[in-house]
Parts: sequence; structure tokens; C-alpha cells
Amino acid sequence: MKKKNTGNFSKFSTKKSNAAIKEQFKQEKRQWKKEREEFFEQKRNKAGGSQAAAGSHANPKSSIQNQKSFAEQMPLNKFIAHSGICSRRDAADMVKLGKVKVNNELVTEPGHKVSSKDEVIVNGKKIFIQKNLVYILLNKPKDYITTTDDPQKRKTVLDLIGRATNERVYPVGRLDRNTSGVLLFTNDGDLSQKLTHPSNEVKKVYHVTLNKPLDKKDFDAILKGVSLEDGAASVDVLAYADIKDKTQIGVEIHSGRNRIVRRIFEHMGYDVKNLDRVMFAGLTKKNVDRGKWRFLSEKEIRDLKYFGKGNK
Repeated sequence: MKKKNTGNFSKFSTKKSNAAIKEQFKQEKRQWKKEREEFFEQKRNKAGGSQAAAGSHANPKSSIQNQKSFAEQMPLNKFIAHSGICSRRDAADMVKLGKVKVNNELVTEPGHKVSSKDEVIVNGKKIFIQKNLVYILLNKPKDYITTTDDPQKRKTVLDLIGRATNERVYPVGRLDRNTSGVLLFTNDGDLSQKLTHPSNEVKKVYHVTLNKPLDKKDFDAILKGVSLEDGAASVDVLAYADIKDKTQIGVEIHSGRNRIVRRIFEHMGYDVKNLDRVMFAGLTKKNVDRGKWRFLSEKEIRDLKYFGKGNK
């Protein structure tokens, strides 16, 4: 009868899988957070009881203001994240690296409490918590003009997102009446300026349908650049969207000049039957039907704020 050898290898017999270790870690983290919340809740209750016991002469209005002020406080890394410049984890790293000042004093503790009344400076620039900022992506159909108001009472893009928000939002850039596709709306003036400024070279991708196949000679000429009435125009990438149908063209461009894609092809003797913007600054119309809209995710908003030349 063979004798089981368990003495030397018994320490391996109960080894946990990676999944089990991760799950245990998550449970311990949840328990730690729960205990931490309970601890601070007890301190808040105790502080509230002490204030109540301090005398009936306390000003109720002042007490309410103090509670409101306390409610506005938050960890420094959360404040930075809510300003929209980075994630909370990245914000914590920035604080630890000594890149953040609060009220002109260097702070290296991410959990340091701040409120909207504090002056927070990151990398030499003052930041603010975003309040009521709205970011909407619309898949624009044809026959809608990109304007906030039209004296001729034509259909505008705002008619399509009218129920999305009570905030006054504006389109970022323009799509002409017969161009469809990705259109961004926001009331974030800084972001709008950044995405439309030529120096940031924000990328746009269009699907173009021509009235006739684009031949190789004209294809090469467009890649080299063409001369329009307002100067030279070039594309970043040009490709056949369907190799079997050379009327279907994909164009990547960063120029923000008016009707630039249409004008390039018209200059070469082609009529643009359909023009659809399929991407703008990394945003696509995926899962957004024509004429429909959606709000941007927090990650998309962060990515937009870092989008531009050198951050593509």
C-alpha cells in the first residue's frame, strides 16, 4: 500500500486561485469602506449632538449653513476629477507628485478636504468643479441646419435635442444642411474653443458618395493637395470605402474650413451625392440612430478635454 506524502507539499494543497484571492480582496475592501463610513458617521453624529447640547442659543440658520458647507467638502482628488481634467486615480497621483496647490499651499495628500470656496491650482492653472455642463452627441440627418435660430423658420439641429436638457447648449463646429453624421453640443465654452481651434488639428472622418467613380489620377492629386480659391487644401487620409464601388470614399481631415470636403471633390469635377461625418474628435455615431442623440460618458468627456494635437 502506497503511503501518501502530504507532509512536504501540504502547504500547496490549500492554495487559492487568483479569482478567489481577488474576491477576498474585494470583500475586505468593502468591509473596510463600510467600517470607515460608520466611523465618520458616528463622528458626525457626535459633533452634531455636541452642537445641539452647546445651548439653545445657537443660530439655526448658521447651523444649516455649516451643514451645507460640510456637504460641499470632498477629497482633493475627487475635486480635481470633477473638474474634468483626469480620473480620480490620476488626480491622486498628481497630488502625490506635488503638482497641486490649495489656497497657494502645496498639498500632497489626495484625501485632503476642499470645497468650492477653496482655490485649487493644478500644474499652475486654477481649476473649477463643473456644474451643469452638458455634452450631447447627435447623429444629424439631412435637411437640418446647424444653427441655434433661423429667421426663415427652417428645421434646426436644436429641434432634435430640444428635450435633452434645460441648459442652453450650442453645436461645436458646423455641418451644412445636406451633411449628416456626428455633431457635438455643449455649454462648455473652453472645450468648444479647443475642439474648433485650428492649432489642435482635431480629426474628422467622412464617408463620401460621389456621382461617379474616383479614378486613380484624381485620387493621387487629392492626396498631394489641391488649390482652392482660399488656399491649398489637403487631406490626411484618403481611401476607397468599398473597393468594388469607387464612388464610396473615406476621407480623414483636420481642416475646419467651410465645406472643405465638398469643395475638394467639386474642384476635381465630382458631385458629392452624400456626405456623412462618421467621426469627430474620436466620437462616433455607433449605436446612435439617425436623428437620435445621447449624452457623452465621463470617459468620453475626459478624452475630449485631452484631445488635439499631440494627444490623438
